[in-house]
Parts: sequence; C-alpha cells; structure tokens
Amino acid sequence: MAGIGFWEITVILLVILVLFGAAKLPEIGKSLGKAIHEFKKAGKELEEKDKDR
Repeated sequence: MAGIGFWEITVILLVILVLFGAAKLPEIGKSLGKAIHEFKKAGKELEEKDKDR
C-alpha cells in the first residue's frame, strides 16, 4: 500500500476548494486550528490528572 502522493493531495485540495469556495477556506482553517488546539489542551490536562493520581 503506497502513501498519498503529490497528485492525490492536489486533487483533494481542489475538491475542497470547489466544495467550499475560496472565501470560506480561511474560516475553515481557523476553526480547524482552534479545534486541534483545544484537543491538545484537553489531552495535556488528562495526562496531568493521571500523574496526580
């Protein structure tokens, strides 16, 4: 099984661009970044609670 190559990533990005439009992409990226940040923060808090036990 091969990894995802350049052309596959290009096609995926083009499909996303067509579906959401260029105006929505910054908003989607910002919300995705916030979600990842919150997920990491919650994971760190859980690790700290486990260390306290």
